Amino acid sequence: MAQTIKTSAHIGPSPLGSKPFISKWSSRYRGATVQDLEPPAALSLNPTDPISLALISAFERDYTHLTIVDSETRALLGYIAIPVLQAQLDTGKVKPEDPLSKAMARFERKGKKYRVITMATPLEELEEFFDGGAQKQDFAVVTDEDRRFVLGVATRSDLEEFVKRRPA
Repeated sequence: MAQTIKTSAHIGPSPLGSKPFISKWSSRYRGATVQDLEPPAALSLNPTDPISLALISAFERDYTHLTIVDSETRALLGYIAIPVLQAQLDTGKVKPEDPLSKAMARFERKGKKYRVITMATPLEELEEFFDGGAQKQDFAVVTDEDRRFVLGVATRSDLEEFVKRRPA
């Protein structure tokens, strides 16, 4: 006779790993999607923009991550993590007048499959993206379904704040 396990956690196959992912907070999500996090509009800069512009822009908006796009095609090239950028400045690895291309983390295009996170992505899947894969992620670039437009950035802390605000 089969045994039924009662749990409020989301259990399902994980495309990111071999083990099923178990959500800690699925009882609080109740069908919520990334759109319910109300991520602010993405601020995308160009690789030729100075590092000082990235710092000013991020601090004005209280952003921790900025996306970097091609100035002509608007294709997503990579990102800047502001804490990492600040550390690079502090150690002298980069200077405020240097272009962002000198400090940005580039997305690998060849041989790597990226998980698409859209406004319609369930929060269980976003949590799995952050915690369930072989490599933990601190943020997700939110795009349209066709990955043509960067709509926003969702962070692990955005998800944690959503859970804190939502009653059990």
